[in-house]
Amino acid sequence: MKKIIYLFTFLLLIASQLHAQEKEKDTNEKKHPIGYWERSNTVGLDLTQVSFVNWNAGGQNSVSALAKGHFTRKLTKGRLLWNNELITRYGFNKQVDRETRKTDDVFQINSTAGYRTDSISNWYYSAKFNFITQFTNGYAYPDKTKPISKPFAPAYLFLGLGTEYVDKVNNFNVYLSPFTAKLTLVLDQMLANQGSYGVEKAVYDEAGNLVRLGEKTRTEFGILVSGQYKTQLWDNINLDTRASLYTDYLNRFGNIDVDLQANLNMKVNKYVQASIFAHLIYDDDIKAVREVDGQNVKIGPHSVKTNFRYWFKLYLLNKKKFSQLAELFFI
Repeated sequence: MKKIIYLFTFLLLIASQLHAQEKEKDTNEKKHPIGYWERSNTVGLDLTQVSFVNWNAGGQNSVSALAKGHFTRKLTKGRLLWNNELITRYGFNKQVDRETRKTDDVFQINSTAGYRTDSISNWYYSAKFNFITQFTNGYAYPDKTKPISKPFAPAYLFLGLGTEYVDKVNNFNVYLSPFTAKLTLVLDQMLANQGSYGVEKAVYDEAGNLVRLGEKTRTEFGILVSGQYKTQLWDNINLDTRASLYTDYLNRFGNIDVDLQANLNMKVNKYVQASIFAHLIYDDDIKAVREVDGQNVKIGPHSVKTNFRYWFKLYLLNKKKFSQLAELFFI
């Protein structure tokens, strides 16, 4: 039964994730007053609707949407390389007799500047800046009375110095920084008082009176290792994988924050493509919430790895016959 569910889930994803794509990219480098620029703009809107009328097998009517944008600006001038990236996603799902629930919410800026001393070397002395937050409040559904996250609560800022290996031929890069500062922002006082996302929580006396407000920021200093790899699995089918590993020198050194992403894009024609996205995050400072008997209970750091297993198997199928893709759903 599970095999059939996996197969129909895959087919549903392919059908529901078709979206229009508008992309602008300079195929020829254009002279800019300060160098050479490459730019890429990608926007998409995924819409899904499921309706049941006198359906004996059961089911719920639902509608969902996901809006996303990916914008890049890349400057190459002599031995200088500067990559800039803006990633946005926002999605929701609405089912009958259930509140509207947010399914995705990301606002992310990435910027890396590098300089190499040798024009034929793939190694750059680099500085990296990353900023991540969200657009709207998040909740531990079905409870929508108390937000568990808000815009800039949390927000994460990384700033570091290190070295980066860039292989333009194989679309691969890895960044190593032993000097990276991580700033966690929780700019909502209610969440800060609760000690959310690792900040210092508020202090109360025995009578419950507030003695000291919770801290709105937390600063860490540690090691960051990140990388990205793009490859073409088959014609018009591309895989983009990213990984980020971070550990703090002062607070439980060796306890690693993990961020893994995999994005599979399948181009149907000039205007339409299908995509599947998987995201795995593990952060010991973030306590997951699970609904147990109608109550939201904190269960500690938690992550789901099922999707990542399928992505790894998919990667192993590189350049094999397309028919073997079915093996993913019958193992």
